[in-house]
Amino acid sequence: MKINQIYVNLPVKEIQKTKEFWTNVGFTINEQFSDEKAVCVVLNDNTFVMFLTEEYFQTFSERPVPKGDTTQVLVAIGLNSREEVDKIVNAAVANGATQHEEPQDYGWMYQNSFWDINGHGWNVTFADMSQMPSE
Repeated sequence: MKINQIYVNLPVKEIQKTKEFWTNVGFTINEQFSDEKAVCVVLNDNTFVMFLTEEYFQTFSERPVPKGDTTQVLVAIGLNSREEVDKIVNAAVANGATQHEEPQDYGWMYQNSFWDINGHGWNVTFADMSQMPSE
């Protein structure tokens, strides 16, 4: 079995600020799946992040929305180069995100990360699998 699409659902306080943040970072919005309760950020043709108001998010789960000082999930995304990784992280930080940790360079893999304006963690990576150590 193979998945043909993925939608990550994350709670947020303010839809408009979230929409502006991700647009400024360089991503597009699927307006068809966006309204005053949700914004659909397109990561690629088959991968989307649905940022839902906390109230709307609660209609999908009986569990409480985590407080801003907790971590429930870290989203990892892979890009095509180290330059793209830094471009996304730098744009995020320039638009109100905070640096999560210093970039990590493993030779074959490079990672940089940030906490977005809603406190969600994003690990942004580039990996050259042909250079991955065999042991």
